[in-house]
Amino acid sequence: MIERRDRRRFILSGAVAFAAVLLFMGLAVAALLSFDTGAASEALLDAYTLRILRFTLWQATLSTLISILLGLPVALALARQRAFPGRIWIIRLMAVPMGLPVIVGALGIIAIWGRQGVFNTMLLSAGAEQPFSIYGLSGILIAHVFFNLPLAVRFFLAGLERIPGEYWRMSASLGMAPLSTFRFIEWPAVARLIPGIAGLIFMLCATSFTLVLLLGGGPAATTIEVAIYQALRFDFDPPRAIALSLMQIAVTGVLLGLLALLPSADAEAQTQGRAVRRFDGEGFVRRLWDGLVILLALLLVGLPLIAVASSGLSADLPRLLTEHTFWQAFATSLTVALVSASLALLLSTALIRARQVIAARRNVSAPLNAFSTALGAGSSLVLLVPPVVLGSGWFLLLRPFGDVALFAPALVAAINMLMALPFVMRVLEPAFITHQARTGHLAASLGVSGFSRLRLVDWPVLWRPIAMAFSFAMALSLGDLGAVALFGSESFVTLPWLVYSNMGSYRTNDAAGYAVILGVICLCLAVGGVSRQSTSAKAVA
Repeated sequence: MIERRDRRRFILSGAVAFAAVLLFMGLAVAALLSFDTGAASEALLDAYTLRILRFTLWQATLSTLISILLGLPVALALARQRAFPGRIWIIRLMAVPMGLPVIVGALGIIAIWGRQGVFNTMLLSAGAEQPFSIYGLSGILIAHVFFNLPLAVRFFLAGLERIPGEYWRMSASLGMAPLSTFRFIEWPAVARLIPGIAGLIFMLCATSFTLVLLLGGGPAATTIEVAIYQALRFDFDPPRAIALSLMQIAVTGVLLGLLALLPSADAEAQTQGRAVRRFDGEGFVRRLWDGLVILLALLLVGLPLIAVASSGLSADLPRLLTEHTFWQAFATSLTVALVSASLALLLSTALIRARQVIAARRNVSAPLNAFSTALGAGSSLVLLVPPVVLGSGWFLLLRPFGDVALFAPALVAAINMLMALPFVMRVLEPAFITHQARTGHLAASLGVSGFSRLRLVDWPVLWRPIAMAFSFAMALSLGDLGAVALFGSESFVTLPWLVYSNMGSYRTNDAAGYAVILGVICLCLAVGGVSRQSTSAKAVA
């Protein structure tokens, strides 16, 4: 139960937060629409723009298919072999690419698959005349699979582990063959997950920026977001940038609409709660096959991580850590990350509190219900208007007022905040709802409200999910290159921009050293957030 004065304050703060998000994004889109729309319309339909659209959708489709086709066998093998040596660490390894800055992972991929990488060294030793090129479509696909294969494996594995143990005992008693087991037990469990996983991976690949920027290899292998960046940063062709931005909004809008239409997974089947034992993974041939599949996945994901760590540690880290450029970039990145994470927490809390107040009302009017729905969707607007598009709009909006670089820190912090907002909302909202259901009536009956309630009731329980959301929001901001790509300069350097500029200057050793430092910082924040989530779950249980 929420007191009357708190209700008004929560709804007002939620409305202000929603208006702030809408205003920031609306001004960027308005700037795009108001800048020479005639020339933008011509650029929207020319051959170059349509070719970029086709390549964007084609590479996203191929990346999704490969990630699904490779991820499913790995998940099946891990689900069958519960006693596989190091299984828990392999599963944890699958989470590393998701918390790793994209530019750090790209450096590892280049170290393995690049012209001087391990793979080409083996090819040349075997007598191959033409080395494998990492730049172009092949490199983009390898990089997308590196980041999205672990995502698919973890989703599939979670679905397979929800299958009740009684199914496996029944299949063993019936003597079901491996093909029958897959057809009648495993496939129904994973089939309902495939549309959602494929849609998510396709969305990530279609809006990919950093990987395509580093591995695209030229105009023939460029996605919409990279083309927007090139049109403003190098060519300064605003009409083309506007046309591409509008196209990107249309593509992401269609993708989000299709994702919303996908069916949700069925509820978990009933079980007696006994420990699950897989009888179908005990034969020698099955163990050998599953072991090879797991080993190949381990090499695909683990080798780039080992390569970037090895090359980074072989760099002159003491020298890099004493350079003024590093500490300037570190201070800038840390400041931007702290500001963006704090803003994401404040806006998310305001949106969640307002939705809670509306949900607690007995009779909710249609306008109020629509307002609550809009508050929930407000955090996901950045999915419709990606960071590069937002940056392009603000670049055009602020250019008449002088040097855009002067506004860069505030703009990058705001864009990173919007990028973190969907994640922070999804972490905090379930915790807030559960906490309110458990303590709301008791706190109201005792007359505990305001700061006293925050100090005595809310903070002791909610600090862990808040710390988790804050850690991940900081990690996301620290490792992002997309928002700073348009505004990076000598006076505004972040750690990802420092890595990218060193790569562009062919100082690969320094880039690898900075990448290791950046990766360690982001992974520590991500791991800290996960550990806080686990501690919070145990405390609630």
